Amino acid sequence: MDIVIRQEQKEDWYETECMTKRAFWNLHVPGCDEHYLVHLLRLSKDYIPEISRVAVIDGKIAGTVMYSKAYVDNGEQKTEVLTFGPLCVDKELQNKGIGKLLLETTFELAREQGHKAIIIFGEPGYYPRHGFLTCDNFHITTREGKNFDAFMGLELVPDGLKDVSGKFYESEVFENLNVSEVEEYDKQFPYMEKLKLPGQWNF
Repeated sequence: MDIVIRQEQKEDWYETECMTKRAFWNLHVPGCDEHYLVHLLRLSKDYIPEISRVAVIDGKIAGTVMYSKAYVDNGEQKTEVLTFGPLCVDKELQNKGIGKLLLETTFELAREQGHKAIIIFGEPGYYPRHGFLTCDNFHITTREGKNFDAFMGLELVPDGLKDVSGKFYESEVFENLNVSEVEEYDKQFPYMEKLKLPGQWNF
């Protein structure tokens, strides 16, 4: 299987969003909003296309990882860090190493561009195998002052978070996606049924 990792082009946008919808649909909640988030991220001043990448197999978008600016604030100093999300691979192509290749490629790009650390909210069963540790190891909390297994950080360089502490803030684009806007945006994609399934998040 020949996997090409490259920067997303404008002509890829719709296909990337379709793939993202398939990857997340009914995964965490009935339906999903990640494909709309991808759309909003591209419009955000915090989006970093120079690091973000898509995976392509046989000319088709198979996965993506999207990076954006974030920061840690201790009340006296703000330290810029990276975050990414969504990271996803088409459902038909998962568990083939595509996500790992996207991460390894973009970690190296981030290092080359001088970034020192990444902080994410992600699957605690997946990201530790790529070097992530829970943020309590770095004296960093969420903006609400909390720590939990899905809140993780990665030092891209040795001691990349050594002198960093405080609360983590990501781009406003991640906050409170409007449900009616998500529903309207979803109309341009192939219909998929929303289902309540075991293992989804409980709110």
